[in-house]
Amino acid sequence: MKRGALKARARDISVVLVVLVCATVGIWTWDSTPTAFLPPQRHFLKLDTEEKVERISTAQNTETKDSYSSATPFVNKEQSKEDHTDNKDTEEEKEKQVEEVSVSETNQGKTPPVEEKNLEQVEQEVIVSEPKHQKTPPTTSEESKLKKVKQEVSVGEAEAKTTHIEKTTQDQEKKTLATDEAKKDIKACNYAKGKWVVDKHRPLYSGSRCKQWLASMWACRLMKRKDFAFERLRWQPKDCSMEGFEGSKFLRRMQDKTLAFVGDSLGRQQFQSMMCMITGGKKRLHVLNVGREFGFRTPRGRARPGGWAYRFTQTNTTVLYHWSSTLCDIEPINISNPLTEHAMHLDRPPAFLRNYLHKINVLVMNTGHHWNRGKLNGNRWVMHVNGAPNANRKLAALGDAKNFTIHSTVSWVSSQLLNHPGLKAFYRSLSPRHFVGGEWNTGGSCDNTTPMSIGKEVLQEESSDYSAGHAVKGTGVKLLDVTALSRVRDEGHISRFSISAKRGVQDCLHWCLPGVPDTWNEILFAMI
Repeated sequence: MKRGALKARARDISVVLVVLVCATVGIWTWDSTPTAFLPPQRHFLKLDTEEKVERISTAQNTETKDSYSSATPFVNKEQSKEDHTDNKDTEEEKEKQVEEVSVSETNQGKTPPVEEKNLEQVEQEVIVSEPKHQKTPPTTSEESKLKKVKQEVSVGEAEAKTTHIEKTTQDQEKKTLATDEAKKDIKACNYAKGKWVVDKHRPLYSGSRCKQWLASMWACRLMKRKDFAFERLRWQPKDCSMEGFEGSKFLRRMQDKTLAFVGDSLGRQQFQSMMCMITGGKKRLHVLNVGREFGFRTPRGRARPGGWAYRFTQTNTTVLYHWSSTLCDIEPINISNPLTEHAMHLDRPPAFLRNYLHKINVLVMNTGHHWNRGKLNGNRWVMHVNGAPNANRKLAALGDAKNFTIHSTVSWVSSQLLNHPGLKAFYRSLSPRHFVGGEWNTGGSCDNTTPMSIGKEVLQEESSDYSAGHAVKGTGVKLLDVTALSRVRDEGHISRFSISAKRGVQDCLHWCLPGVPDTWNEILFAMI
């Protein structure tokens, strides 16, 4: 019995010892087991996540410093190589641990815990240098450095592009402003300032061939004159260029439009000059005489009609001239009496303008040389104001009467511009005379045939024609200022070479054509 009891007690003691030993081994094993093989617990993962976030932040700061140091030209290559090797070894150890965990979990048929996925997201958010489109995290610190540098370069390129775009925009704005200023300069160009220069490409037409449009009494090539150097002068405006005249360009610009010259015999010269310039002095078959459309008929006892009108059929462009030497309305007081006086209405524009202004697109007016007692008395003109003979002593002087008429007609035309939006109106200033030693009928002459104006500049700011300059101010009528530039061209007159000239009588008023009036039309063309 005793032996059996002893055996039972020994067995119990053995069991207790075995239990103690197992417990001891289990406790030791638990303490020495790596955390990667422990069951997932939120407490452990939380600590592990915070540690990794802190470790990644520290690594980021280190990499940022390294990226700035790597961008520096002076880099220690050996130190950079050692850092690269250490970082590579560390990353390899991490990869091995991750692979071991993945294999263990795969063998056990488990899926990675949700917390591990969140940790990966935290890692991706912390690594700022990683581009958003890059799914695979950098494997080495060197790659992170390169990506950081690339990101900085991309930002720099973007800033550079933005700067380039802004600069380009600024340049375009400057160019636009410069273009606008240039346009303003062209519009504001004072064509009256400049000088005459020799141009071998002049004249613009032949005076001996433009017989269809040019009166023979003004074609100096058909006279006894031998010196034609005056034909080769061209007007060069100061501080701006003037568009070269071309007949085809003029017709395109004036397509379906009408240009009208209304004035005295100098206006008629400008009209004939324009016809020769458009055609180049050659005969044109596709030009129609449309004078009847504007009331131009030759009255009984008259040598010529009150004007001419021609239409270029290819572009439907009409160029006309209407005789109005005083630029005011003149009508017979007694129609039944051939010797009746004529009322010269200083405050009325010519009847032609009142009747046909709606058909005109470009109007050029002038007057001046018929305002003298000889003309008034010879034509039996009596000045009228408000429909009655003038009783105003201030208008008794012809100079004042002329100024009053110019202002009145210009103001009326300006008032009609609102009713005719497509109308451009010009008043041409006075064409100067060059009589020396008397008047046209008292021995006055202009014998000079050599151009003396070459290189001499005309620099005055305001027109030499005081009346014309002040008449257009504050109106919609523009000034075609030709007075000063024509004054230095005394050799361009017909002079003693007139076909109908009498002994001792010279024409120092009208111009040879080709000649100075061509320049008037060039300026007009530039201003249209």
